[in-house]
Amino acid sequence: MIRFLFIFLLINSFAFAQPRIAVMKYNGGGDWYANLATSLPNLIRFCNQHLGTNLNPEQGIVEAGSPELFNYPFVHLTGHGNIVFSNEEARNIRKYLMGGGFLHISDNYGMDKFIRPQMKLVFPELDFVELPFNHPVYHQKYSFPNGLPKIHEHDGKSPQGFGLFWNGRLVCFYDFECDLGDGWEDPDVHKDSPETRQKALRMGANLIQFAFTQ
Repeated sequence: MIRFLFIFLLINSFAFAQPRIAVMKYNGGGDWYANLATSLPNLIRFCNQHLGTNLNPEQGIVEAGSPELFNYPFVHLTGHGNIVFSNEEARNIRKYLMGGGFLHISDNYGMDKFIRPQMKLVFPELDFVELPFNHPVYHQKYSFPNGLPKIHEHDGKSPQGFGLFWNGRLVCFYDFECDLGDGWEDPDVHKDSPETRQKALRMGANLIQFAFTQ
């Protein structure tokens, strides 16, 4: 019932207003605000230009436990350090995801050991599973036959895309050893090549398109 209500509101938001996507603010001391200035705004602009979406150009900022979470069909979470969800926040995120919301987690390096146990609070019964390269998230407008692009080098590992599935629906996508959100930032922030930034923005656009149409 919650999911049907969420989808009804989402469809109506497409018809009458600009859908807005948001960055999740969390507790624990980690830098939830990493990439805040340009990352998501650049992705929004890219999607509006190349996917024909009508996203609100201004990103939202939403706290993990806020009822405002349900106003955003797509929420982005990133950072380097510690993350702590209270039981109430975990329940709120769970209801949001079960109701039709989508969470994208982008490890900005150092987040992995913190985010995994916190998502276990959200879905104790679920485990992150690595998505195969033929999963639709890699084959929306843009095709990534080898999975996630490598944006920044950290530990010499290949990038991996993990997902949480609720009743067969991908509700959370987690990019690891990829640093996708960094690739969305202004070119002068990390000095990434235009080719690298294009790969990051295209993969981000795939996530938006998949989340809005699955």
